[in-house]
Amino acid sequence: MAEIKWDRDTCTRCSMVISDRRFAAEMRGGEKGIVFKFDDIGCAMFWLAQRPFNEETPKSEYWVADYHSGDWIDARRAHYLAGPKSPMGYQFAALAEAAADTVPYPEMKARILARGK
Repeated sequence: MAEIKWDRDTCTRCSMVISDRRFAAEMRGGEKGIVFKFDDIGCAMFWLAQRPFNEETPKSEYWVADYHSGDWIDARRAHYLAGPKSPMGYQFAALAEAAADTVPYPEMKARILARGK
């Protein structure tokens, strides 16, 4: 994980300042292992959909902040709660533990990409 400089670093996709720690995401990938930072998991989804590498590419690291604790968790293993107001309006928050209303990563990804935003 690379440190996020809150209220200074910007989202790789939308260029918005990353301020809300509950929704931040980060990926390290590509041939050079470059770090990409996002203010909302939705931005990460659409950005990844346009790259030759993604979260499935070997050696990729992909993290999201846990909505409750702020701890970094593997985005692919996180559980996603629909509804919380997120910075770019994709309305998904990551949780380390499954809860009654959470969905797994593939379902969250499909719902966001279906929006076509």
